[in-house]
Amino acid sequence: MSIGPIAFDASLWDEPTTGIGLYTRCLASALEEQGASLERFGARLSGEHPRGHMGRTGYTLARLPRDLRGSEARLFHALGNFNLPLTRVPGKAYVLTVHDLIPLTMRETVSTAFRWQFRLWLTRSLMIADRVVCVSAHTRDELLARFPEVADRTVVVHNGVDHVDAERLDATGETFVRTLALPKDFVLYAGSLDVRKNVGLVLDAMERLRARGRSVPLVLSGQSWFGSGAVETRVGRMRAEGFDIRPLGYQSAPVFYELMRRAALFVFPSRGEGFGLPPLEAMRLGTATIVSNVGSLPEVCGDAAPAVGPDDAEGLATAIDRLLRAPEERRQWAEKGRRQAEAFTWKRAADQTLAAYEAALRER
Repeated sequence: MSIGPIAFDASLWDEPTTGIGLYTRCLASALEEQGASLERFGARLSGEHPRGHMGRTGYTLARLPRDLRGSEARLFHALGNFNLPLTRVPGKAYVLTVHDLIPLTMRETVSTAFRWQFRLWLTRSLMIADRVVCVSAHTRDELLARFPEVADRTVVVHNGVDHVDAERLDATGETFVRTLALPKDFVLYAGSLDVRKNVGLVLDAMERLRARGRSVPLVLSGQSWFGSGAVETRVGRMRAEGFDIRPLGYQSAPVFYELMRRAALFVFPSRGEGFGLPPLEAMRLGTATIVSNVGSLPEVCGDAAPAVGPDDAEGLATAIDRLLRAPEERRQWAEKGRRQAEAFTWKRAADQTLAAYEAALRER
């Protein structure tokens, strides 16, 4: 079936990288490698239809429908959980990617205003979407528990992770990483510092390890987010008490992944993930990884990463302590992680997304 040009949601294309922004760029590249022709809508400056100084919401509601009417593309793919136009543009099929339902399932992790926007706009988007792509079976199950009417229009397409292979430090990056003077056998958490990521459990584990007489260096790489103030305050207090905790803030992709390569362990005890890309990235890069046993993480990480409960600080401390003392066991987990991550490629994601496009167009 000839799909023709695809109207592609590029609203996060020019923004600081988030999970959805990374998904946008990696999926676009993989689709183009499969021969798809993309017409990018709504990037701030780039693409065929930039929004300029308009906000993302304003563009989608006010200008995107007009831009779509003038396009030869027969299908528009919205990538940001809920951001389809509110009305149907004649002759256009709609596909929507839903990454997670965190604003509905973990209400305390987002602002009230965003939660209302998410719920109302998602409900409308699901009414008019011809196909809904969920990035995990976990997300699909949570979506269908609330919106069972979209079951026959919903498919699961896992993210890829092989994008990390191309991210290598240049000379400037090498110099920067050297200046960090990273300690031997450090534990790394990489990701945003928001409430649901459960960084507090990692800090609890550090306190338990210190009480046992075990001082473990911890590196935190990630941007502040909604609700991160409590974690940042606690980190400052613990550093004043002598804990070796190094908060690096947001880092470029090459540095971010180099930290993963150099870490003895990667920890990611999140309370809720729609997919959970950072632990899979660490696994792809050959770093033993510890995760929580909730959300999508069991689905994505399988049996290739030790898992603890999201409230089990003692279990996390014990796992960290054991693996730091057992290099051979770490190597075994690292190898299992590499094998698990091999199944998650952007080519596979693009192939399955193209199949979703074809199904959406058949039904128009």
